[in-house]
Amino acid sequence: MADFKTHITGSTIVGIAYGYWGVTCQSMSLESGILAGGLCSVSGMLPDLDSDSGIPLRETSMFAAAVVPMLMIERFRDLELSHEAMALAAMLIYIAIRFIAVEFFKRYTVHRGMWHSIPAAASAGLLAYLVMPCPSESIRVYKSIAVVVGFLVHLILDEIWSIDFGGGRFRLKKSFGTALKFFGQSQIANVSVYAKLFLLIYLAWGDHGVVDRIRQRSRLDNSYIAKPAPELIQWDKWLPWR
Repeated sequence: MADFKTHITGSTIVGIAYGYWGVTCQSMSLESGILAGGLCSVSGMLPDLDSDSGIPLRETSMFAAAVVPMLMIERFRDLELSHEAMALAAMLIYIAIRFIAVEFFKRYTVHRGMWHSIPAAASAGLLAYLVMPCPSESIRVYKSIAVVVGFLVHLILDEIWSIDFGGGRFRLKKSFGTALKFFGQSQIANVSVYAKLFLLIYLAWGDHGVVDRIRQRSRLDNSYIAKPAPELIQWDKWLPWR
């Protein structure tokens, strides 16, 4: 199995290529390309959240807890939260990721279980899609795919490291096939992962329409704000007591 340094190096190299491709071939802004490359890089650590301890779990949870609230700024604005409410929401998200989510992964996942799978990679991308609303749907999808790509790089590296070429012989280790998979040995885990995946697909399918309705309502509310008519302003300067 590839180590932490190999995973982060591989996903970073792919992330740089992905960001460059977006800027040069897909007309993405430089900021979007850099952000997508960074998301791809750190997503290379996500599959190891199912580790009971160690560098991947610690680094990934701390990074996600700090960055996810910042990525949700646009979501907070759509909800018309005040600055104080945004700060409170960011703190609650940090606590939820840093302590509750990490504890969940420790208790209810096993290493190389269904979190090391293709549907899990799709779920991570859908979560990123829901976290990062954007006025441009193409930019939103572009950044979400970066998370899936980084996740898949990790799985591919695990499968490559499951092949033993030592001693001039080709041998498959027992871990081969436990990363790039659609189903695991536990039927409960399979049902759980696919249930979450379908739920996220449903939420993502309707999310863009919900965001558009919120923004449209905000524009309508602003248009109803009472403003003095221009002719009243002009007559005001001719009043005798001025």
